Amino acid sequence: MGFVTRDSLMTLEAYARARNEFRAKVMEHKKNRSVQLGDHVTLMFEDELTMRYQIQEMLRAEKIFEEEGIQDELDAYNPLIPDGGNLKATMLIEYPDVAQRRQMLTKLKGLEKRVWIQAAGHGRVYAIADEDLERENEEKTSSVHFLRFELAPEMIRSLKGGAALVMGVDHRAYEIAGVTVAEAVRSSLIRDLRGS
Repeated sequence: MGFVTRDSLMTLEAYARARNEFRAKVMEHKKNRSVQLGDHVTLMFEDELTMRYQIQEMLRAEKIFEEEGIQDELDAYNPLIPDGGNLKATMLIEYPDVAQRRQMLTKLKGLEKRVWIQAAGHGRVYAIADEDLERENEEKTSSVHFLRFELAPEMIRSLKGGAALVMGVDHRAYEIAGVTVAEAVRSSLIRDLRGS
């Protein structure tokens, strides 16, 4: 746990030298932080490392080196890091065919609020979606959403004690009854939670 700080970021020059190695490390890390819900929804669970990588990439792409610009990126991405009592994820709705994607994004309005996680023996926890800005309009939803799942202390204790972690969706146009998260992913995610 912890947030990205100015001191934890590399300068643009240092990042240019370390980028390939750092990127490989992050891609390996992300393998145990992704959950596929059906054929078209992926949850990518964020943490300090994934957000530090995102910030470094933004600084590089935009050639940002001034303090104010760096602080703007920290302010934008740090809220996507779990704080010990929750899990946070980027949700991607993926349809390779453009026409099908356009059609489905109209049918999937509200999907972001119908994604849930559950520790075995506890009730479902539904996502709190898009706290930074609205990503849905009257016609369609977005293909990218940011989700937060607030977990009660007893759920955290159960997960840390070995309880299975299940995720699903109960939207009328996209129903996923429940996916039991692989142990490697579950172990990675519970490290985001405080407690023993």
